[in-house]
Amino acid sequence: MTEPKSFLLELEESVSRGSAESCLRALWHATDILIAGHYSEDEIWTFGEVIGRLAEEIEKAARVRLANKLASSGNAPFNVIRELAFDDSIDVAGPVLRQSNRLDVTTLMANAKTKSQHHLLAISGRKLVSDQVTDVLVVRGNKEVVSSIAVNAGASLSGFGFLHLVQRSEQDSILAENLGLRKDIPRHVFQQLISKASDEVKRKLERERPEMAGRIQVAVTDITGTIHSKFGPASKGYFVAKRTVGKLHEYGQLNEDRLFEFAHSLRFEETTIALSLLCVLPVDVVERALLDKNRELILVLARALDLSWQTTMSLLFLGATNYRITAGDLETMKNDFAQLNVATSRQVLTTYRDRKIANAENFTTSRLPHLHAN
Repeated sequence: MTEPKSFLLELEESVSRGSAESCLRALWHATDILIAGHYSEDEIWTFGEVIGRLAEEIEKAARVRLANKLASSGNAPFNVIRELAFDDSIDVAGPVLRQSNRLDVTTLMANAKTKSQHHLLAISGRKLVSDQVTDVLVVRGNKEVVSSIAVNAGASLSGFGFLHLVQRSEQDSILAENLGLRKDIPRHVFQQLISKASDEVKRKLERERPEMAGRIQVAVTDITGTIHSKFGPASKGYFVAKRTVGKLHEYGQLNEDRLFEFAHSLRFEETTIALSLLCVLPVDVVERALLDKNRELILVLARALDLSWQTTMSLLFLGATNYRITAGDLETMKNDFAQLNVATSRQVLTTYRDRKIANAENFTTSRLPHLHAN
């Protein structure tokens, strides 16, 4: 076969003198050769320039055919595949959005932010969807889109994505059930889901995932008013986190950098256990400090460990509802943190540690006197 560039130049020259019909024949010829061959990215780019020109004026039916030809091809030119993905017709864009591995995260995010619900649904059905993309889908997507995300095991969800779906599932029992059946749902998110789910959803989850029954019952008990730790001896996630963090502590590698890494990655179990070991406090005390709406509790622990504001902020966001804090509230917390005295905070921590706190509810601001520097 002639060198690709030479062949395409000849093709383009002949097309420039041809009819619309001959251009269309040339388009399919060039596309078939591209799909069947093995080319470098530079050669694929050259194909893309020619195919892009040939496809400029084609009708919808031809665009649909081109999209279906290129959707599963690893040789699809970036410029052509992107143009097809942003086509207003879902018949054209759909195959590409669902199948093409030539679409990068940035392109998929831009598409999800601007195109129709049909486009979002197509993206949600991809074999793999990054959490950067699903963060957009769970906000912009309609009921059908978020349901598709929930059942797609290849769709990664961030902490934000999970919690946003929990919120949307309050009025959607099918979404709640599908979300609860995901193997990657974090334990603390699962418990939030259960706390808002109907009895029917709870029963379905117990029936379809027997291994979750204990966790569901613990969550239900929490709702009815009995105090439990967010994770306990029955939690597999707790044991895995305890083993991971425990080894770091044993080898002297548990420090502020590790704590920040856990909190910033929204790894609640690891963060709680790490903070518990660093403060020498029971896990349930630390857990309640992280989740307490009165943020002074966690500020005191952070100041006692002389943590940086960056690490402290990651702890605050981890325990905040939906991982969100308003700019005003964050500024207030930053000022409170700056005013806390390290030595005094350590003294208070030592006092409470010596008393061997058994109930985190006793750890309240009304019993934390003289925390601020004079």
